[in-house]
Amino acid sequence: MTALTRALIDRAALRANLATLRAAARGSRIMAVVKANAYGHGLVEVAEALEGADAFAVARLEEALTLRAAGIARPVVLLEGVISAAQLESAAGADLELVVHDPEQVRLLESYRGHHRFVLWLKVNTGMNRLGFRVEASAAIERRLRAVVPAPREIRLMTHLARADEPDSGMTLEQVARFHELVGAMRGPAQAGPVTSIGNSAGMLGWPDARGDWVRPGLALYGASPLRSRSAAALGLVPVMSLETTVIALRDVPRGESVGYGAGWHAPRDSRIAILAAGYADGLPRHLPNGTPIRLACGTGSLAGRISMDMCAVDVTELREARVGDRAVLWGPGSPVEELAERAGTIAYELLCGVAPRVGRELRG
Repeated sequence: MTALTRALIDRAALRANLATLRAAARGSRIMAVVKANAYGHGLVEVAEALEGADAFAVARLEEALTLRAAGIARPVVLLEGVISAAQLESAAGADLELVVHDPEQVRLLESYRGHHRFVLWLKVNTGMNRLGFRVEASAAIERRLRAVVPAPREIRLMTHLARADEPDSGMTLEQVARFHELVGAMRGPAQAGPVTSIGNSAGMLGWPDARGDWVRPGLALYGASPLRSRSAAALGLVPVMSLETTVIALRDVPRGESVGYGAGWHAPRDSRIAILAAGYADGLPRHLPNGTPIRLACGTGSLAGRISMDMCAVDVTELREARVGDRAVLWGPGSPVEELAERAGTIAYELLCGVAPRVGRELRG
């Protein structure tokens, strides 16, 4: 039985986006970010589809262990690192690469008595002021990490950009310059510098100097644009998720009468309203404004009234072919998630990650 509301996940689009990003990376290796259930697309399913990635990145230990339990053998980077000796032991057992961003994590590694040699990513705070060591402290931290026993297999450097989605951000240039200066200082005479990673999706696509040896695409993998000034299509990206729902009722509403909670929409003429089986319990923002375009099989209608828990209403007065059982696309090819996010006053990341568990995922391609 087909679910009334479902998320169709196109694995062929995932692979196409990976190929597009690999070309844009200009030789940098690809660390595919699959945290937050692969941005709502399905953690294991996405990792299996992205077997061509060089590594995967997750935020939480549980996500990494789920990948290992599913047989994913590629390197897995734990972006938030570990915060206890027990987590460190689990990370060792799963052969995870660790981001180190806090003094307590350094102390955990110094106290470790196991035999696993970690790959460590030293995170440098170049201005984001969220995680990481300040630039001036990073060289000393790197020396401490080199002294831990057993010695790390490798120590790499990374940073994160605060405003890479803004094409004219002076802050991004400042962050990249600070990072490159540090890398240069760590490179001794006749020595190769440390392996580096700077760019997330926005960084790698919008800033040529913000890539590093590794890039960390997230949103772009899923076919949404990370840049304010360029669409996904302009970047050669294909939407991976299509969030679809179903018309479950049609209502004639006389001119002047209202629809939905709060009576926030009144029919400007005798109107025909389609009720869709999707609401905020499925992941639609409750505050989407009236007039938001919603694409049905027979054309495009407009949101009429407040989103409720399980339903929303769409003005289909001009769409005389609309029928109960018709499918409606909330976002997907032809209806970019970024556009719906902009109307809701949020970002595509939030909408994709917010698709509810009750919405069935169906894999294609």
